[in-house]
Amino acid sequence: MSIQFPNLGINLDYVGKSIQIFGFEITFFGLIIALGMLLGMGFVILEAKRCGEEKDSYLEMMIVSLLFGVAGARLLYVFCSWNLYKGNIAQIFNIRNGGLSFYGGLFGGILGAAIYCGVRRKSFMQMADTASMGIIIAQIIGRWGDFFNRESFGEYTNSIFAMQLPLSAVRSSEVTSAMRENLETIGGISYIQVHPAFLYESLWCLLLFLLMLVWKRKKRFQGEVFLRYLAGYGLGRFVIEYLRTDKLLIPGTSVGVSQLISAALFLICALVAAVEGTMAKKRAARRRRRREQDYEAQERAAREAEAEEYRDRIRLERAFADEKSGEVPEAYSGNAAFYEENPGDNPGDNPGENSEENSEEGEDSSAEENSNLEELDRSEEIPEEKSEAAPSSKEEPDEKLEKGSLENASQDENLAENEESEKTVESIDHASEETASAAKNPSFSEDDEWLYSKPRRFAKKPAGQQED
Repeated sequence: MSIQFPNLGINLDYVGKSIQIFGFEITFFGLIIALGMLLGMGFVILEAKRCGEEKDSYLEMMIVSLLFGVAGARLLYVFCSWNLYKGNIAQIFNIRNGGLSFYGGLFGGILGAAIYCGVRRKSFMQMADTASMGIIIAQIIGRWGDFFNRESFGEYTNSIFAMQLPLSAVRSSEVTSAMRENLETIGGISYIQVHPAFLYESLWCLLLFLLMLVWKRKKRFQGEVFLRYLAGYGLGRFVIEYLRTDKLLIPGTSVGVSQLISAALFLICALVAAVEGTMAKKRAARRRRRREQDYEAQERAAREAEAEEYRDRIRLERAFADEKSGEVPEAYSGNAAFYEENPGDNPGDNPGENSEENSEEGEDSSAEENSNLEELDRSEEIPEEKSEAAPSSKEEPDEKLEKGSLENASQDENLAENEESEKTVESIDHASEETASAAKNPSFSEDDEWLYSKPRRFAKKPAGQQED
């Protein structure tokens, strides 16, 4: 049986409904639905891997959702077409002859995914954002199964996308009076000219998929892509249902089930997505303000630390400058000359002054000792002179010679004694200096003398005098 698009100039001479494999009939509708499902699942796995999520969890969730989805799609169709199955309950389980509702499968799959996420402690909304993109891919491809099945078409039209179907290839209940009035006969075969509703829905799903790719990378909260998908698909399906003639009706009414569900999905999901988006913006603004405040606080702390470091450096430079100029007596600068030029009140802190006082005291004591020694020499010379004046006048020449020699010897002795006394005075002075310095400053010794020769910070004992 052929299918034509007269306004596009497309004529498909033969479009079959099924193929035979080993005597088993397989419909193109089922093959295309399966292909769409496999491609959708593959995309979900790749997207989960790209986002760093557990792809095995997505695979398990999709298997559970698939089982629940098939059951839900059949149950909703049976519920809306109960008159066809109330006399034969066994036909409810025969899905090879068709009879599936998309919304039933969608809600069944959502229920299965929610149960799986609850059992495995997963975030349903996070996984639904990725899984919904696989669902829309399956819809893009799966809707072309209706093309091979001659289903999902609309009312009569003469638009550019008008599709002609053989009247004998469609169910008579789906043919309206407008279609019968505008039948086209080609080669002795009557054709109805209708809207290709499946094509409209496939193109709408393709547009929605492209939008979802953008939403996925710019989403502000978990579940945003999923909610936008439901709202967007509901809006498109609501419009397309106006055109279809094979829509399911609520029993006892003329209201289409899919149209009602589509309107409810659009209103509810769009409202929830808008509210959640607004709240997400406010949360993002609060986080941004908090980050800005934290950044400003860090900058302020860094500036204060830098200023404090600068002040410390200035204080250190001033302290070093004052130490060099000798204007800060309150802290030891390591310069011995400074302390020698500026003696303090503590006599033990000025070893130079102590040594000068000790030397003066030593000189006074040495002078007194010299005077005592001279008096002793004089006292010894007086009795000798008296004893030498006693001999007779006959020996005067010899006595004069002896007296001269004695005087010379006494003079030599006096010189030697004077030299010894000077050495004694020097030793006394040196001993007095050491005694005075040790008494006034017990910590000062010859070994520590090198400490006052250079600033303490740069002082280093000569290598020859280093001790362990």
